[in-house]
Amino acid sequence: MIFDHPELDRRTLLRAGLGAAAIAVVGTELARPAAAYAASTPDLDWIISCDEWGARPPAAPLATSAIPTNKIILHHMAFPNTPDLSEAQAINLARTCQNLHMDGNGWSDTGQHFTVSRGGYVLEGRRGSLATLTEGERQMVSAHCPGENGRAIGIENEGTYVTETPPQTLLDSLVRLSTTICQQYGLHAHDIFGHWDFRATLCPGAAFYRLFPALRRQVFAALGTDLADVPARRWPDIWRFVGGPVVRVAQYLLAFRGYPVTVTGAFDAATVAAVQDWQARNGIPVDIDATLTAPTWETLAPELDREATGLPVSAVQYILNVKGYADVAITGVYDHPTKKALQDLQELHGLDTNGKVGTSTWCALVGGVVRQSFQPA
Repeated sequence: MIFDHPELDRRTLLRAGLGAAAIAVVGTELARPAAAYAASTPDLDWIISCDEWGARPPAAPLATSAIPTNKIILHHMAFPNTPDLSEAQAINLARTCQNLHMDGNGWSDTGQHFTVSRGGYVLEGRRGSLATLTEGERQMVSAHCPGENGRAIGIENEGTYVTETPPQTLLDSLVRLSTTICQQYGLHAHDIFGHWDFRATLCPGAAFYRLFPALRRQVFAALGTDLADVPARRWPDIWRFVGGPVVRVAQYLLAFRGYPVTVTGAFDAATVAAVQDWQARNGIPVDIDATLTAPTWETLAPELDREATGLPVSAVQYILNVKGYADVAITGVYDHPTKKALQDLQELHGLDTNGKVGTSTWCALVGGVVRQSFQPA
């Protein structure tokens, strides 16, 4: 989505103790740090650069991130689902988006790194993103998702996909772009997430989000990844600089474990303290920013069956409802709509459709990726 604020970028840099290592860029003159990755130099002529679509120069200096890129975050733009699939429409889209971000939001440049049009045209968003992708170095600090702007590549997809799905032309180009980003930054198909996994928003849209397991499988195949190299579970690494539905789930579970947290979706001081205390009590390295690491999630989330009640069931029902299962109400009682929704989600992710909530189902619920989703049907 296009209306987020980059207010947490500086903290993202400071977290690594490298705030001063951000590299300024004005116009097209980019000063780069030493290469962080040994990437090949790909042919990226199919991406329309800022100069090619007539982008305005940045209103203020931009920067490259001082910390490694660790994920891709997909968005929808909340723009109309136009039938115009032409290159001219794609260029108009890029210009309209930049004008909105700079003149409406007061940002220095376009917020996202790349844009994919409904016609399948891929365009550079924030200036410098194509150059850093080509060289496989640190990404541009962006403005697409607070808390993730220094470590996540943001891709905006033209259209609104709450109830409709993107056209195949868009999806094909998105797979190609995501594969290239993974190759250049040393990422994997299991590092692809949606905006609402880190932010309170309807983006990327429930209908689009249902396609993510299939989209990841296409990227997985294009990369030629060995299934043995996929972790059993890749959890969303939420931390104190993000918010939204996944944070609310964590708060439900912390409250279930006895912590005095309020379920708001805001990663507040009480939530930080609770996460860190849970880590300490369970022999897990205590993260300075209260990141919910894989061991944190896997000890925090209880296994549930049809006899379960209370806060963990409410957490399941809440996140199912957010992700498009409108028939699921937050009752704290494991009812039939809850079981049916869980079975549907399990099928999407290649899990056993038993309706129970084991560790892998919890991972899929909160936006993570499970190894089973890449196994042949």
